[in-house]
Amino acid sequence: MTDFRRDFFRFAASQRALLFGEFVTKAGRISPYFFNAGMFSSGAALARLSEFYAKAIRAAAIEFDVLFGSAYKGIPLAAGVAMTLAHEGRDVPFSFNRKETKDHGEGGVVIGAPLRGRVLIIDDVISAGTSVRESVAIIRGANAQPCGVAIALDRMERGSRETSAVEEVEQSFGIPVVAIATLDDLIGFVRAEPGLGEHLAGVLAYRERFGTAAHAR
Repeated sequence: MTDFRRDFFRFAASQRALLFGEFVTKAGRISPYFFNAGMFSSGAALARLSEFYAKAIRAAAIEFDVLFGSAYKGIPLAAGVAMTLAHEGRDVPFSFNRKETKDHGEGGVVIGAPLRGRVLIIDDVISAGTSVRESVAIIRGANAQPCGVAIALDRMERGSRETSAVEEVEQSFGIPVVAIATLDDLIGFVRAEPGLGEHLAGVLAYRERFGTAAHAR
């Protein structure tokens, strides 16, 4: 696990975006940890989170021309990543979608820069993959090319099938999904971080039970 991923988990825990205990997921599973990107809810927190996104994107060496924020949580994330990149010397255009088509003013469902060339989708997590499918349809409808998806955490967890929602997106659209960190990284963090050892067995058991075949240990 790289230093920036370890720092990401420490930061997430400080914002209470990462909690350990017993939580019920949308799928009805009892999870030993909970991640909620909605807790990054201040200007300073969003700025720091955007730095982690930028680091993960650079580490993955994805080439892109435009950032696209999936409504709704992806909207501030795309703006934040664009500002981070601008501070680092690269001014990247960004846009985002609205859920409802607007029939006055500028109209349409896309706000911001025109979708062109290679478009990198920014979102918080991929649960069912619905927002990614919507984003891909919008991007392709503008004759642009979706080139990847950047998210905060890959839970590496099976959905309704043997693959995870992240794997389904990669297989369905032929694009990579880049995560700041994964469940494997989280396990490494729990194992090494003082005071978290009591949660290790629970996280390992959860991965053994619900992890994808590709990530089984």
